[in-house]
Amino acid sequence: MFRSALPRTLRASVVAAGRRRAVKMTVQTPPLRPFSISPVLQHKHVEPPKPGEELHCTFITPDGEKTTLEVAAGDSLLDIAHEHDIDLEGACEGSLACSTCHVIVDPDYYEKMEEPGDEENDMLDLAFGLTETSRLGCQCIMSKELDGITVTLPSATRNMSFQKYHWSKSEELQIKRQSDYWRLGSLFVE
Repeated sequence: MFRSALPRTLRASVVAAGRRRAVKMTVQTPPLRPFSISPVLQHKHVEPPKPGEELHCTFITPDGEKTTLEVAAGDSLLDIAHEHDIDLEGACEGSLACSTCHVIVDPDYYEKMEEPGDEENDMLDLAFGLTETSRLGCQCIMSKELDGITVTLPSATRNMSFQKYHWSKSEELQIKRQSDYWRLGSLFVE
């Protein structure tokens, strides 16, 4: 991925004693640095549970549809939902920077979970439809104690960067005209 410091041969013309001569020079080039040193954020890949070690969790959608899944210990509810195409958003990819993976946990299982940390509570304060048993799906890690957990997805999320809204044709045309105006407007100076 990184190019190491390699010697490079350059040709240069040097004027010495009034005469121009071609000279070969060897130059060390510094190694290339990556643009960013932060790790890539990715959802953890969810492995299927080993036989005999299956845990069960049930997701209830806002429409009332129940989906029961067999999962492995150590997976978060957010990763499980994404792996099984359940509509749980997770805009920050589990980095505790949003509240879009907000779920409402069954009260029987809420007591079995670890207390939410300060960072999770801060994000839960921003969640839509907050209840006494609300948690962030990225912080709910499956364990044997949570086997059979049921979580309900709230009817909406608060995410300013993504809206589940379908534009009408006239709205799409208006947005396109505005974006064309701003994009092309900088080319023409009056």
